[in-house]
Amino acid sequence: MDSLSGLGVFVQVAETRSFSEAGRALGVSPSAVGKSIARMEARLKVRLFHRSTRHVALTPEGELFLERCRRILCEVEAAELELSETADAPRGKLRVSLPRYSGLFEPAIAAFMRQYPEVELDLDFTDRMVDVIGEGYDAVVRSGEMDDSGLKRRRLGRFRRILAASPGYLAEHGTPRRAADLLRHACLHYRYPSTGRLERWPLKLAPQAQAPELPQTLVCNSVEMRVFLALGGQGIVCLPDFTIREEMAAGRLQSVLDEQTRGNATMWALWPASRHASPKLRVFIDHLARHLFP
Repeated sequence: MDSLSGLGVFVQVAETRSFSEAGRALGVSPSAVGKSIARMEARLKVRLFHRSTRHVALTPEGELFLERCRRILCEVEAAELELSETADAPRGKLRVSLPRYSGLFEPAIAAFMRQYPEVELDLDFTDRMVDVIGEGYDAVVRSGEMDDSGLKRRRLGRFRRILAASPGYLAEHGTPRRAADLLRHACLHYRYPSTGRLERWPLKLAPQAQAPELPQTLVCNSVEMRVFLALGGQGIVCLPDFTIREEMAAGRLQSVLDEQTRGNATMWALWPASRHASPKLRVFIDHLARHLFP
């Protein structure tokens, strides 16, 4: 069990990049952490960390070792829970990256926290493409078509991307009847932070037809800003339906070109294929699948 305890110390240092922070988390002194890492390095005959007075960073060997250690500790946690009387109460820290717009997730996260109070959530809301393994995430939630990334995945639900504008804007500028009409309208665009590319609007096009070069009246990476501007009559916006559900129901926004936009998009949960899905991760993904798109 000493070796297993050492793995836990190693993972804590790797995730915090600090002997002092790891010691505080584990309830031991930085000196004890340092000695544990030194013993492990001596046993393995490799250096796991580059150390300086200010920084601690994994060596290439340490990076390889980290993923194995995480998987081992995850398997141990799962085995303990399966044998424990509290197997129905998952616990521990869960680090998840989710899309930057939090409105979809707020009720589901609040309900999860009430149901599983022993799970400590560390949530990062961002639209950039994160390195799930390298950045130490247990899972990520993303939408769109997924390539063969080597990650396990589960579909959480489907939603529709729609074009919408305020009734006041449409009364002043006219309602577009076909995709080409958008060339005469103010268009509020989203830019992907990872690639710098504009999000393509889901317009149905004839075979071999080129997508129209829509006016770039506004480009930003904020859902909230584009909703605000659309409500203020500043133009047409392309958004997931769940981001403007209340505004649509109240008539403050209305959809356009419904017959000329493509169908549903998908929200996915993804996690490392090499990693056992721990009980806390399983119940979190199950919970999102039940609550996000009921």
